[in-house]
Order: sequence, then C-alpha cells, then structure tokens
Amino acid sequence: MIYCVEDDNSIRELMIYTLQASGFEACGFRDGDSFWEMLKDKKPELVILDIMLPGEDGISILKKLRLSPTTEDIPVIMATAKNSEYDTVIGLDSGADDYLAKPFGMMEMVSRIKAVLRRSNPGNKAGEIRCGSIVIDEGKHTVKVDGKPVSLTLKEYELLKLMMENAGHVFTRDILLTSIWGVDYVGETRTVDVHIGTLRTKLDECGDMIKTVRGVGYKMEGQDNE
Repeated sequence: MIYCVEDDNSIRELMIYTLQASGFEACGFRDGDSFWEMLKDKKPELVILDIMLPGEDGISILKKLRLSPTTEDIPVIMATAKNSEYDTVIGLDSGADDYLAKPFGMMEMVSRIKAVLRRSNPGNKAGEIRCGSIVIDEGKHTVKVDGKPVSLTLKEYELLKLMMENAGHVFTRDILLTSIWGVDYVGETRTVDVHIGTLRTKLDECGDMIKTVRGVGYKMEGQDNE
C-alpha cells in the first residue's frame, strides 16, 4: 500500500490512478490529519509526502514518522517545489529516502517508488527483469532477446520495462501516455500505438508477447501468465 499525501485533488487522483494501474495499492490524503488517522489502522509500504500542505507541513510529518519506533522504517519520498534546493536538503536531512521535484512525470514517480522499495528491502535486489525470452538489465539499461542485444529508444525502453514489471496487467493508452510521456504531454494516444508498433518489430518473435486488448489498450504476456 502506497500513501499519497497531496492537497491538490487533481494531482492526488492522478497519482493514485497511476499507481493502481502500475499494480500498487494506493490511498490518498489531502492533509496530515487524515493521514495520521489512517496510519493508526494500516501501515503503508511507502509514503509520498508533499512539503506544502494545509495545517501540518510535510517536513513536520516526516520528522514525527522518524521519531516513532512504529513508523521510523517507512520509506518516504518527498515532493518538493521545482528548483527548491532548500526544501530538498531539509527533507533529505530529516530522513526522506528520496525526493520528486514538481511537476514530475508519473513514470518518474513509479520508477522512484520501485527504486526506494528495492533499497528498503534487502531481499529484493535490483537486477534483471525477465519475461519469456526478454531480459532487461536495469543496472546496464540494456535489453536482450534470446541473449541478443536489442537497441531501443528511451521511450521504447520505458514502455517495455513498465509492461514487463506488470506482466498480465492491462494498460489503457491514456495511462501509458501519462506514465511514459508525463502529465503535461500534449500529444495524442496515437503516439503510444506507434511506439508499441516499433517495439514489437524490434523484439522480433517476442513482439507477439505485447497483446492488444481491443477497445482498451495493451498488456504484456509471458510464459507464466499466458
């Protein structure tokens, strides 16, 4: 479960929608009071915490989390204003595990969350993502199919990585567009179709693993979820 503490309703709803579409459980809160109330009942895997909040600010919430034995180990990603180095430094010095500078892309948010969760769980090491004969080496940022390297553009790589990490999950074109190109992208969903087409071609026979879900979008199918 990911908790998103963000007072802007539209941003908070988009964050939750993206996280749920990426395979996470997520819950949103507009202020510290509602966050603390929920925390009494359920401890999250990670918290995304905006610094500027009505009432109690994010830095104060972070410090309280770190002072309590029951919450001191919860990973926290701070959302700071763009170019606000002071807020970023204060957040990290107060115990934040990472930060996101607003406005941030939804794909960046998901990637940061997964990276922090990997670091916070020693048994979950970063390395290879496998789906059928496709292997992504995150450390080297490479893709191989049947052991042979495949050259992908950055967007193709991010599309493939997102779908492989969530094999079997159906992504709408809109959520793929938002996750990979960002919330501020003004292009059309046709962009997604074009990139999926080139990605399938480059993956050769493994391109068939990217399935079209008619009227919805796309999903990745591997040997374990076909």
